[in-house]
Amino acid sequence: MEQPHPPIFLTAEWKNLAMLNYAIDPSVLMPFIPAGTELDSWNGVTFVSIVGFHFENTRVYRIPFPRHRNFEEVNLRFYVRRKAEDGWRRGVVFIKEIVPRILIALSAQYLYNEPYVALPMSHHIEQQHGELRSVSYSWRLDDQEQKLSVKLKGPPQPLREGSEEEFITEHYWGYNKLNPDATLEYAVEHPRWRVYDVAESRLDCDVAAMYGRQFAEYMTRSPSSAFLAEGSPVVVRRGRYVSKS
Repeated sequence: MEQPHPPIFLTAEWKNLAMLNYAIDPSVLMPFIPAGTELDSWNGVTFVSIVGFHFENTRVYRIPFPRHRNFEEVNLRFYVRRKAEDGWRRGVVFIKEIVPRILIALSAQYLYNEPYVALPMSHHIEQQHGELRSVSYSWRLDDQEQKLSVKLKGPPQPLREGSEEEFITEHYWGYNKLNPDATLEYAVEHPRWRVYDVAESRLDCDVAAMYGRQFAEYMTRSPSSAFLAEGSPVVVRRGRYVSKS
């Protein structure tokens, strides 16, 4: 008998997802892997991605909270998969997620054990003749501005089958490490996104201070790829606990 979908936890629109992707030694990620999952890779390469995007029309349990509907997020994530009853589930694990509102950070920490922090944030979008040209996301750490930015070329295109962009975006589960033997799993639903090619990307960030020295060696290099996904409405389902098998 088919299992019912878990209740909806969050609905929103995710817009203008700027993604910089870095090849990394898998051993760096081993301490962060949730129980019951394993690292996912593309053509034998393991990635971390720093992703900036904008939440719009956010509702939690269908309730719109004033001053918490539209906001930026920047996260550092990597990719895993889990063998479930219905086959492999491909998902993401977050190293750290930055948002501008303390209530959002505290709620995510409490409800999902997500590694959120609240910092001052802003974003900037440039358009020319009605076409998107550049997107940037900024945050402040110890009074120093940090920024993720991309300059775009051409209109958005459908994802190419087998591409690195497809691998990065086509993960529809989230996994949080609760302890060495327990994991929280939740579904994220959205359509297949179109993506913009990037002419230039830039990450101005104290990586060691923000994410740890183990990531600085890899994220101070040029990224393996950079692109911007258009985004769409999304649904995040309530999580459930899975144990180490």
